[in-house]
Amino acid sequence: MWQHDYVPVGESLLLSTLVSAIPLVILFYLLGVARKPSWVAGLSALGVSLVLAVGIYGMPAGLAGASMVYGAAFGLFPIGWIVIASLILYRVTLDTGKFEIIKDSIGALSDDRRLQAVLIGFAFGAFIEGAAGFGTPVAVAAAMLTGLGFAPFYAAFICLVANTAPVAFGSLGIPVVTLQGITGLDMDPLSSMTGRLCALIAIIIPAYMVVIMSGFKRAFEVLPPIAACSISFAGVLFWATNTLGPELAVIFASIAALISMVLVMKFWQPAQVFRLEGDTEATAKGHSHSMGQILFAWSPYMLLVIFVLAWRLLPPVTSLVNSVTFAIDVPGLHNLIMRVPPLTAEPSPYGAVYNVNWLAAAGSSCFLAAFAASLVLGMSPAKFVGVVGSVLKQLSMPLLTIASVLGVAFVMNYAGMTSTLGLAFAATGAVFPFFSAMLGWTGVFLTGSDTSSNALFGTLQVVTANALGLNPILTASTNAATGVMGKMISLQSIAVAVAATGMASSEEGRLFRITLKHSIVLALFMGVVTMIFAYVLPGLVPQP
Repeated sequence: MWQHDYVPVGESLLLSTLVSAIPLVILFYLLGVARKPSWVAGLSALGVSLVLAVGIYGMPAGLAGASMVYGAAFGLFPIGWIVIASLILYRVTLDTGKFEIIKDSIGALSDDRRLQAVLIGFAFGAFIEGAAGFGTPVAVAAAMLTGLGFAPFYAAFICLVANTAPVAFGSLGIPVVTLQGITGLDMDPLSSMTGRLCALIAIIIPAYMVVIMSGFKRAFEVLPPIAACSISFAGVLFWATNTLGPELAVIFASIAALISMVLVMKFWQPAQVFRLEGDTEATAKGHSHSMGQILFAWSPYMLLVIFVLAWRLLPPVTSLVNSVTFAIDVPGLHNLIMRVPPLTAEPSPYGAVYNVNWLAAAGSSCFLAAFAASLVLGMSPAKFVGVVGSVLKQLSMPLLTIASVLGVAFVMNYAGMTSTLGLAFAATGAVFPFFSAMLGWTGVFLTGSDTSSNALFGTLQVVTANALGLNPILTASTNAATGVMGKMISLQSIAVAVAATGMASSEEGRLFRITLKHSIVLALFMGVVTMIFAYVLPGLVPQP
């Protein structure tokens, strides 16, 4: 059995960290400087990570190859499957002409683009995140905003920024549930502290989105509905995570945000309407429709909600879909690598189990919702098959990006390279609370998943906190809460957003560059907040 060595370069953590960071530097350079398509960046970083894993970290070539295949397979299913199903659902709505009615119904609430972006990108996207997660909200919300008349690039960018606050409790709280299982900390204080940090994020994000769109001065023009959305979401999230636990927190919070925002928009509108470049009053406002027509047009997304919630919350359905799930121990990789302290409490084998939850996956419930919607809206089976084929053709390069980037992440994880980066953050001593946040951010950027980042770095956060005399509840919660800021720049998320809005893959580098600065600013802010909780307000952090 091969054993991890986290300092393979001259037994120096500094030198080993510099080497392990090379694949990330390549990703940043090719996307942000050389402006190459993300599939080029992903494949290049994958090749370099394999060379470093075998040549520097001493990983047997067979293990390196198996980890690459495992990562690519995970990228295609379940993540790629979610993108495919989400885009099919949107295309069904579009090709049957119902999206025009959806667009008009939102325009009837307000033709102000700022309010539309927050309503769909943040509030509705948060609901989809809470129920499904794993890329679904960006795909659905970005496609909807594009259909509403937003430029595809702008819609993708706004939805990436919006999909932050709910992520730590996405997919019925899976990230926090995973964090609790990895760390062994009590669920109640872990859920409470993560909820407090994410509630703070939720207060900021809707206003941050509006400032990005229109500037500080014009942001005050829509203060009432934005404040209603932020406060209701944050308040319910704080209450739910501190009383009920992580599972339904974001679902309840997003429902509160949707209701409160719609109510305010029914009785209040900004004096000056904000439109995007190229908008006209006619394209922004649309036409009026009867309530029956509106409900019929929205039926695909109602079916999505019904299917996703049934998959998660209805015991007979959950039992049925889980009954056909099976797991495969990845050949040539499962339990053939030994993880060692301080990444784990004691030496332990590194499992590699590929769960084929083909019916229980969020993408499957979304696909079935799309098929049901096609029947409800009168689309012929032949036309539906044509839509599926068109979507698969459109997503060929984005799927290659997702598979290659997950291959990088899994090679780095199983080689121990990601752990080297984590140990470098952990070596920062008294300022570790700040770098604890950066560690979570790095983990989500690498893996594209808050759940995966928590599984990867949760134990390290706790071990380091205990060694430094810090509260491990704070550092573990920070891993989950600040990690969400890395979601907007993960190449998987960017590929999902680009694919859902129909952009060319060449736009992925530009989207990465414009999103990166916002991700860094928000992550640094959370690092400062974590330092304040650690040294100024430690009494507000629950005890383990």
